[in-house]
Amino acid sequence: MNHYQEIARYLDNAREILSTKAKKEGQEYKDIKYVQMASGTAYNAALMIVDEYLMKKEGPKFTKPQSIDEYRIRLCKHNKTLLAHLNKAYDSLHLAGYYHGTPSVRTIKEGMEVAQKMLAMVA
Repeated sequence: MNHYQEIARYLDNAREILSTKAKKEGQEYKDIKYVQMASGTAYNAALMIVDEYLMKKEGPKFTKPQSIDEYRIRLCKHNKTLLAHLNKAYDSLHLAGYYHGTPSVRTIKEGMEVAQKMLAMVA
């Protein structure tokens, strides 16, 4: 399995968790545990996408960034659109979804959509 298939699998798993376990009612999810799980999985996919992108751009000198700030600094040098998408994924998936456990369907949907856009940009 190549890296992009693995990343797509992460995103598919996150969507499946949301649709089968998070219990969507109207514009809110009722089971925050699964929202956090799905958000964390989708955010990890976003980081994997950026890792793949940086690996291609930086070649043999690539090392995995150790913080979101390092991701931002390095992406700023190469692709500001991908950086903007990463920032949106960080805000909606990592902070709102995973860390704070937002019940907002809209917030999580936006984060999932931006992660999919990121994958489309680099695949």
